Amino acid sequence: MNLAQQLINGLVLGSGYALIAIGWTVLLGAARLVNFAHGQLYMLGAFVAWAIMQKLGLSYYLAVPLAVLMLGLLGVLLQVMMLPLVMQQNLTSLMIVTLGFGYVFTGGASKIFGGDPQAFVSPLTAASIRFGDVWFTWADVVTLVGTLILFAVLWLVLNRTRTGAIVRSVAEDPKLAQLFGINAALVYIGVFVFECAAVALGAGLVAPRSPILTSMGFDEVILTFVIVVLGGIGSVGGSLLAGFGLGMFTALFGALVSPAHTTAAAFFVLLAVLVLRPGGLAAK
Repeated sequence: MNLAQQLINGLVLGSGYALIAIGWTVLLGAARLVNFAHGQLYMLGAFVAWAIMQKLGLSYYLAVPLAVLMLGLLGVLLQVMMLPLVMQQNLTSLMIVTLGFGYVFTGGASKIFGGDPQAFVSPLTAASIRFGDVWFTWADVVTLVGTLILFAVLWLVLNRTRTGAIVRSVAEDPKLAQLFGINAALVYIGVFVFECAAVALGAGLVAPRSPILTSMGFDEVILTFVIVVLGGIGSVGGSLLAGFGLGMFTALFGALVSPAHTTAAAFFVLLAVLVLRPGGLAAK
């Protein structure tokens, strides 16, 4: 086993995991909501970008930002539809509704795009960089650097700006925040839009590594759940740390044991960490 290569693979995997999970982290932290259509939004982000490239003939570099924009607009629509439940904090109904949205997205996508795997090609995956026995692609570099930049900016916004203070106040006590004149509904919409846009960006950077299918999304939800819980509910830094940790574990476990059992092994790690630190890695 090439240990250096597996560590590089782990860093890249971890950055992809963290990027896909960041939207859910913020949604849980700011709105105390779970979106069970998260994996299907990832699938939609990949297929929207692919369709823009195939049907409109635009480049990958235009298709991904357009997919991010379109998923953000979809987020506005979905959150406006769910807003009465969100304002009531009716979590059970919201879980059922988002689960239903997931099935609708999967069925609709299969009707529009078909059930066959499609090649979502990124020019970044074609160019590789080699240092001795270690190699990686420009897609790996962009994913890693982009994830670090996004997390840094998000942390600064949430912890060093007035906008972040408003989001945190709504997360702490939405009714009290409204008494002080804060528009909680607008905060909820903004957070949900961020989740949809962020998962579309994750799809644009991560999905080209393999053929895309309208049935995909389940594994992404599972990994997102593991990362969010490991990192600590709503913790941006914790999610980044958990993403990298899970990426390293997945790469090494796949190389040493079997890639087929990495998801089960990830849940074992989750259980072990929660026994030792019930609040996640970021818990004090």
